[in-house]
Amino acid sequence: MRLIEPDQRNFDEICASFRWEIPTYYNIAYEACDKHERRSNDIALFYENDRGDKKSFTFGQIRSLSDQFANALRALGVSRGDRVAIILSQRVETGIAHLAIYKIGAIALPLSILFGRDALEYRLRDSGAKVVLTDASHSDMLADMKQQLPDLDVVIGCDDAQGRMGFWPLLEKAKDSPPAVTTGADDPALLIYTSGTTGPPKGALVAHRSLLGNLPGFELSQNFFPRENDVFWTPADWAWTGGLMDGLLPSWYYGSPILAYEGGKFDAERACHLLEKYEVTNAFIPPTALKMMRQVPDIGSRFKLAFRSIMSAGETLGEEVFRWAEDGLRVSVNEMWGQTEFNYLVGNCSAIMSVKPGSMGKPYPGHSIGVIDGDGQAMPIGEPGELAARINDPVMFLNYWGKEEATREKFIGQWFCTGDVGYYDDDGYLWFVGRKDDVISSAGYRIGPGEIEDCLLKHAAVAQAAVIGSPDELRGSIVKAFIVLAKGYEPTDELKTDIQASVRTRLAAYEYPREIEFIEEVPMTTTGKVRRMELRRRDLDSKRDRG
Repeated sequence: MRLIEPDQRNFDEICASFRWEIPTYYNIAYEACDKHERRSNDIALFYENDRGDKKSFTFGQIRSLSDQFANALRALGVSRGDRVAIILSQRVETGIAHLAIYKIGAIALPLSILFGRDALEYRLRDSGAKVVLTDASHSDMLADMKQQLPDLDVVIGCDDAQGRMGFWPLLEKAKDSPPAVTTGADDPALLIYTSGTTGPPKGALVAHRSLLGNLPGFELSQNFFPRENDVFWTPADWAWTGGLMDGLLPSWYYGSPILAYEGGKFDAERACHLLEKYEVTNAFIPPTALKMMRQVPDIGSRFKLAFRSIMSAGETLGEEVFRWAEDGLRVSVNEMWGQTEFNYLVGNCSAIMSVKPGSMGKPYPGHSIGVIDGDGQAMPIGEPGELAARINDPVMFLNYWGKEEATREKFIGQWFCTGDVGYYDDDGYLWFVGRKDDVISSAGYRIGPGEIEDCLLKHAAVAQAAVIGSPDELRGSIVKAFIVLAKGYEPTDELKTDIQASVRTRLAAYEYPREIEFIEEVPMTTTGKVRRMELRRRDLDSKRDRG
């Protein structure tokens, strides 16, 4: 089941000898659940919520329930290639839905519960989603939105159905026999929307083989996962690549349990109690969450933590947090780097290699990473260039949904261009410099300014808007908006609050501008593009002046 044997102790030798074996047919649901016949009575999921409710589910139960939901979806007319949206937090229905969708060859469309109306409507309309599975807090919004979504046939509620179609009642009526559908390794399984610097978000279409492509990095970043009694946890939303492909699905692939916690905003103190209670051994914890855990007093002495590995990604961890984790959590954090389109490419494995705090690590087995110039030529050691991944890799996405030109623009010859800038050092470690474009990395979320700027312009007081990432000690970056006011409006703190609230409502809580600066005009290039570099420089100067 492992791709890398734990008796291999030299990272570079593992990479040199590694070869992909990609089968013709491959299905995520089979690999993550159905193959575990001998583990039918083993726990697959521990669940707890902020009200103290607790449940657990075995692999046998997950298999049967996902078979039932797969048959229920087919009865509703869902077939191969149809998109099924999942707007749920970390809960058992989320995992069941993913497996069921893969089992019938449909495409899962995970969407964050933090999205507001505009963000959801765009993604559901662009994807042509046929079915939506959601909770009570989104049911009314989706019912009101349905007229604007011509492809949407059914909304399924997981909580009180209130006269609508309910998830659990559907399962009770459905057969629990496995659906007879075969999928190829290159068949699409997931559609995950990722933000860009210009225009609306793009849907990255991910194949079934992508799970296989994630595994070498997962095993090594988790110090040779799995071991007996391993329990996995991540605070990352399962709607994102980090929570789904770096947590839930690979844990289940290895027949290991994962802890699901449904509790709203991340609470470091509460997280420590959960980690101790469920004896979590392995985790993906974004840098922002680790920084918040760092504020918990006497964490090492107050809590009996069982960590043997932590992977962190989404933004730069930093040497200070790395050293704190060594002392407070008694673990060397393995930083990792990847993207929705091309995940789990680079990272560390503290069990067998020296970790350089601040470095992203080395390319994981099976992945080739170059540092290139605009012509696709390699940059010298120590000189920054665009980080690029060689194509024909199983973890590489298929394309951007409905956007052929945007897909083509990501490639130079045999390289997929990530838009991130970095360099190799003399020891073969990669170091992150920044973004080639203007995507904002905040608390592990990748945020495109285009969608926020469009939302800001919907406010009556906003004439023009430009958004950048402003450096922040806790989150890495925060969203900052520069706004030119419409005539008749005065720059006040009350107006700032009102504008911020409008973005929180329409898009997502993590996307609203935490800082707003009113300006007379937005600096533009001669071709009409915002000069974000000038705005970033202005922001840094302002911060220096304030001390």
